[in-house]
Amino acid sequence: MTETTVDTAPLKRQKRNRVLLQLSCIAISLFMLIPIYLISLAALSTRESLNRFPLSLLPTSFSFETLAAFLGSTGVFGALGNSLIVGVGTLLLSAVIGVPAGYALARFAFPGKEPYQLFLLFTRALPIVVLSVPLARLFLTVDIYDTTYGVILLHTALALPTTILISASVFLGVPQDVEEAARVFGCSPLGAFMRVVMPMALPGIAAASIFTFVMSWNEVLGASILTLDHRTLPAQVLTSLADSPLAYRFAGGFALVIPSIIFIALMRRYLTNMWGSTIR
Repeated sequence: MTETTVDTAPLKRQKRNRVLLQLSCIAISLFMLIPIYLISLAALSTRESLNRFPLSLLPTSFSFETLAAFLGSTGVFGALGNSLIVGVGTLLLSAVIGVPAGYALARFAFPGKEPYQLFLLFTRALPIVVLSVPLARLFLTVDIYDTTYGVILLHTALALPTTILISASVFLGVPQDVEEAARVFGCSPLGAFMRVVMPMALPGIAAASIFTFVMSWNEVLGASILTLDHRTLPAQVLTSLADSPLAYRFAGGFALVIPSIIFIALMRRYLTNMWGSTIR
């Protein structure tokens, strides 16, 4: 009998690709986590440990003194509240405008559809400083300068392209037959959208909300130009900590990072479902 040889090269190649994929994921995770770890370590360490040489990469002494002093500084809590108002307001306004626009982009054919999608991308090509100065003059004219409402409008304009395009891609993944079946069984177009399409698209919309909130939370230049007394936390940190000691800068960075991480942690299951049941 002749022995049959099994070609194991495809299995080895698949195993090698899987190992490379895992290593790539680990490298990307470390690239994002190491700065967060270093900022957290510096913000929660004593000043003496920060002045040591060489600096230790492992936690040696914890202290909330610097972080407490930063949070107790004038204007920090007010700026934190402004950031929350702006972030949530931007998220809601972007969803109210962007989700219906994404649905229309996914379900209907209309003249200029392709140029419209390209135009959405062009709006993100403009530097924020180009938009902020004309907007500051406009907001002074209509008396909404130095208000959280003005910053919400700016951040919504920046977030809408992402919200519309992500929503459109998610609605494309929702089978149109299911929506038509709901209308056959007596649902109005709005009822079919709210009862059938929205629950299936909710994970993707939540993912778009993550990008919107994080973008609004981290945006600093526009908020610095359009506000004076009602600054968001990044703008407050930029203006008040420019000449501050290094420990306070780390505390400011830590205060900026933690709310975004908490928000992403709360929404992560929707982001995971986006690549699972929603696309199917």
